[in-house]
Amino acid sequence: MLTDDIDKPAKCAQPDDLALLVGQDRKSFLVRLKPGLQFHTHRGMVAHDDLIGSPWGRQLSTHLGYALLLLKPSTDDIVLAHLKRNTQIIYPKESGYILMKMGIKPGCRVIEAGTGSGALTLVLAQAVGPAGHVYSYEERAEMQQLARKNLEQLGLADAVTFRLRDIKHGFDECDVDALFLDVPNPWDYLAQVHVALSGGGFFASLLPTTNQVSRLIGALEKNDFGLIEVEELLLRQYKAVPARLRPMDRMVAHTGYLVFARALIPKEE
Repeated sequence: MLTDDIDKPAKCAQPDDLALLVGQDRKSFLVRLKPGLQFHTHRGMVAHDDLIGSPWGRQLSTHLGYALLLLKPSTDDIVLAHLKRNTQIIYPKESGYILMKMGIKPGCRVIEAGTGSGALTLVLAQAVGPAGHVYSYEERAEMQQLARKNLEQLGLADAVTFRLRDIKHGFDECDVDALFLDVPNPWDYLAQVHVALSGGGFFASLLPTTNQVSRLIGALEKNDFGLIEVEELLLRQYKAVPARLRPMDRMVAHTGYLVFARALIPKEE
């Protein structure tokens, strides 16, 4: 081990960092650290000043002795446990896979519709980075407002342009790298999608029922899309106890069918 590594101080929580506080009962809290503020729970209070400057991974206690772990939150922590929502969200098991299947990486330009509570929006915004951009379409003002607030609280709003309108009128952008539809009738908008995508661009949609999937597949074939794939992801968690390792009693089973395709340039007559 290098001497520089030994002498290097542990990375510590800083003002304005987003911190995950995990109690001894696994109950978690998401906190934006601000000097002078206090975090209150029914198990006691801890001052933000006691968290700021503490190394990540440290265990602290409230004034009533309730133990808390100071951790950096993962995207999974934020989406599943702490994102404010009033609609069904796209789960991390799908959103991470969507990034890989659609080739979404730093610098990409991506369209999504509808925004919902912004769960996928924040994943896309993180993935494209400061050099890329996400254009998010939603026709419900109250949903867009919630999503915008969620992204602002996470410091990701600058990577997203929110547009409030029905996508039947088309998209403002063209030659984007990828386009995701989270709407109940994606087959109605494939002409608009094709115009917005670059040649060979990635299309995807998530649908809850097989009859919707069948209808979308047929429409994709008629609208110059190819390499169509339909997939379903199932994730089962296990109890992490060495003496009795076994599956959890409950699992989130079916959440939706993923449909992927590529935008093709029509053959010349």
